[in-house]
Amino acid sequence: MTKTKELPACPVETTLSLIGSKWKIMIIRNLLIRPWRFNELQRSLTGISQKVLTDNLRSMESDGIINRAVFAEVPPRVEYSLTELGFSMKPILDSLELWGTNYKKMFENS
Repeated sequence: MTKTKELPACPVETTLSLIGSKWKIMIIRNLLIRPWRFNELQRSLTGISQKVLTDNLRSMESDGIINRAVFAEVPPRVEYSLTELGFSMKPILDSLELWGTNYKKMFENS
């Protein structure tokens, strides 16, 4: 997890440093629904490369936002899910969804 002394002083900047990329927001959006396997996530995120997805998942795991569970099966199965900290970001995504919906309505009613 990122050390407190490495985080920006501004709380908004802190949040953006953890989830500020387009892909991290979209990964959290999916994981709010249920745990996902790597290939499922990659297929659901149009345009993301395997490397970018891997880098984002590792970063989010390191920051304590997601959990990576490896199941001892053949072939091995890996699932990603949100931690309690990750689930605490739901109101942020709910606000983004509401704002985006209202923004789209402005143009639909024009």
